[in-house]
Amino acid sequence: MAKLRSPARDKATAARAKVKKAAMAPKKASTKAPRKAAPKAVPAPKAASKTSAPQTSPLGVRSSARRAEVRYHHHALRDTLLVAAERILERDGLAGLTLRATAREAGVSHAAPTHHFGDLTGLVSDLAAIGFARFNAAMVAAAAGAATPLEQAAARARAYLAYARAHPAMYLLMFRTERLDLNRPALRDATNAAFAGLTGTIGDLRREAVDSQSLSLDQAAGIVRAWSLVHGYTTLLLDGRLAEILQRLPPGVDAETLFGAVLTAPLRPPA
Repeated sequence: MAKLRSPARDKATAARAKVKKAAMAPKKASTKAPRKAAPKAVPAPKAASKTSAPQTSPLGVRSSARRAEVRYHHHALRDTLLVAAERILERDGLAGLTLRATAREAGVSHAAPTHHFGDLTGLVSDLAAIGFARFNAAMVAAAAGAATPLEQAAARARAYLAYARAHPAMYLLMFRTERLDLNRPALRDATNAAFAGLTGTIGDLRREAVDSQSLSLDQAAGIVRAWSLVHGYTTLLLDGRLAEILQRLPPGVDAETLFGAVLTAPLRPPA
């Protein structure tokens, strides 16, 4: 005869069976993503690849000159080099003007001046062209305010002297023919413009047209006479050769006053 089972006992038995079944069942995979381990530090490579390596000096230091150079456009860098060269010329004279000094002054690589000018002659020739352009512009501006041909000629002569006194190093460079390449386009154009201004002035004084490419002997003599007078006085003054003469003049008479008298003084003794 079957034994009677109480409801409480049946519930306890069912609970134990459920726990046993859960313990024997395989565990389900967790749906949470496992925590990633922190990456280990990787030592930097000893040598960077060619495509990513910065420009460095032989000592392995990144070149600030190269970084500065890449900021310039081609023509802007050329102008920057000329500005640097002019600073050196005015500060240290022609003897201190070299390609390396120019690159250092501009803060660019030593190869930059060679790339733009070829050699030192090319650099100083293009620098002299700038000087001639400013020189000629100063004379043109001075003559523009004069009324007569004679006044225009005198104004140009005074501007000639004033430019030389304000920029003695540049002026001396402009006439150092042995250091210049007169076939450089910029220099050739600038000197031709200055010479055309001189011949035009002499033509106005003579009241005739003067072709700067085809001169008569008389025209050439007038041009050389005027140029020799102005250039000679300017050179003597810059060289200090007029100091004693100026000291012997009355008080208040300076180099410009003497120059004005030279321009108007007759070549023959007064009657």
